[in-house]
Amino acid sequence: MGSQASKQIERRKAIHAEKKILSDLESSYGEDFPGSDYIPPDRKNWMSGLNPEKLHINKIVWPGTHDSATEKIGIPCITRPFAQCQSLSVYHQLVRGTRVLDIRVQKDCRVCHGILLTYSMDVVIKDVKKFLSETESEIIILEVRTEFGHEDPPEFDKYLEEQLGEYLIPQDDKVFEKTIVEVLPKRVICVWKPRKLEQPKAGSNLWSAGYLKDNWINTDLPSTKFESNLKHLSEQQPVTCRKYFYRVENTVTPVPDNPILCVKPVTQRIHGYNRLFIAQCFSKGCADRLQVFSTDFIDEAFVDECVGLTHARIEGKA
Repeated sequence: MGSQASKQIERRKAIHAEKKILSDLESSYGEDFPGSDYIPPDRKNWMSGLNPEKLHINKIVWPGTHDSATEKIGIPCITRPFAQCQSLSVYHQLVRGTRVLDIRVQKDCRVCHGILLTYSMDVVIKDVKKFLSETESEIIILEVRTEFGHEDPPEFDKYLEEQLGEYLIPQDDKVFEKTIVEVLPKRVICVWKPRKLEQPKAGSNLWSAGYLKDNWINTDLPSTKFESNLKHLSEQQPVTCRKYFYRVENTVTPVPDNPILCVKPVTQRIHGYNRLFIAQCFSKGCADRLQVFSTDFIDEAFVDECVGLTHARIEGKA
């Protein structure tokens, strides 16, 4: 018992020290970057507001959400705090400015996070289609994967094509160099990541797993995650040279050896440092690699920072 208590005390000290590292970094270097003062006049239509004729797919800084469809997961006040990563529905995330969705499913097509369940994929599709019907030039990256430890839903590729067929942008390396206008009226890049079933092939309406990459670091230590994200991002090619999307997740997650297992208080340790991360990308010389930037509990400030950097790229300032 004493050994365990001592371990937890050391753990709390480590977390406090890492939070201080980020706070000191913020104080020393600031949070300004090209576009950091830009506020989109209409977050629901921010791509339209940046001129779709100039906006190339590979130069967008895509605001994304981690475990996007978890606002109603589990049982309220009992299991929900251990798996909920967003407080808004998929539709309201899109209205707020989110453009990359991370959806986890199991064999029966219900959305899940680990062992906890929520509504069916039909709800996600309905929200996506509602948003698309209300906008004209907004492009979405919809990532759907079979959750770890679960079986693939049968014929799920056919389901996605049937539900989103008219909106799907076919898998094609040339898409990265195109502007939004050049891919319209298609609106959705749908990345399907089954665990065992065959991956989508070149030319199909769905995109395979290799087109959306990341380096997931499972930690509840904010500075460790922050620095690891910078390191892995710096190892990527610039956005104009690669034929895949690369995601950085501004999140930290509960780990089993810590008594705090609820998502929100843990992820708050890094949540406020997205501006600092972008500023540090410029300081470290890897800002030209930043592309998909995701978070838990997405807010307007996070969206504005991604859109602001995108605007700076269009204007030739970044």
